[in-house]
Amino acid sequence: MPVAKKRFGQHFLHDPGILRRIAAAAQVEAGETLLEIGPGPGGLTAELVRTGAPIVAIEKDRDLVPDLRARFPEARIIEGDALELDWHQIVGPGPFRIVGNIPYNITTPLIEKALAPPRPRVVLFLVQRELADRVAAPPGSGTYGALSVGVQVVAGVERLFTVPAGAFKPRPKVDSAVLRMTPLAKPLVDDRERAPFRQFVVGLFSFRRKQLGRGLRELTGQSPPAVAGWLGEAGIDETARPETIDPARFLKLFRVVHRDLPPR
Repeated sequence: MPVAKKRFGQHFLHDPGILRRIAAAAQVEAGETLLEIGPGPGGLTAELVRTGAPIVAIEKDRDLVPDLRARFPEARIIEGDALELDWHQIVGPGPFRIVGNIPYNITTPLIEKALAPPRPRVVLFLVQRELADRVAAPPGSGTYGALSVGVQVVAGVERLFTVPAGAFKPRPKVDSAVLRMTPLAKPLVDDRERAPFRQFVVGLFSFRRKQLGRGLRELTGQSPPAVAGWLGEAGIDETARPETIDPARFLKLFRVVHRDLPPR
């Protein structure tokens, strides 16, 4: 196994049983392509190849690319930064699924990119356990937040299983978890609303310890009567806190507010 490079946030999964479970969890179907983000030394790639699906893999570490290409001639190995490349152009127009053991330090932007339209059938990422808990968290839980809302308005979320730190080389400081996100046939949020909606939700969660009435007043600079009217129209109590509001209600509040205060 190659030496992991700290600058790339590399932690290579070496447990064969877990690698097989992850490949199976992708649930690839006939006619679909698998896009692997960060294949590293190819442990998961080997299991994905066994599915028989066409494989496209993006690897940033140029030192790993020659061996990947030699080991997996049936796969397309692309050298480059997954955050900068156009995934849809690489994969082509057909249906695809995204799989990856991704670096902890860029997990959120990779999730954002994976769920941008046109969306894949499934996104299956191995991520830090705490982040998986946040993405899958229901309203009212201590880990529910802006990331939970942002993902759940466009995808169903399943936290499948935990992967212990000892399954990696080098061993990370925390455990990981496999997160499966399945884009909704009809996302709650319109694609044109995604960016301003996320900004709105992040803004309200920055006042997490405050009641929504006060937080919304500080976020928008509007008067108490105006804010009370918005919350009433959205069916939300002024004393509620952001972590108790489900994604659909957040979206309703956003649309009410931005009907009167259009995004700049």
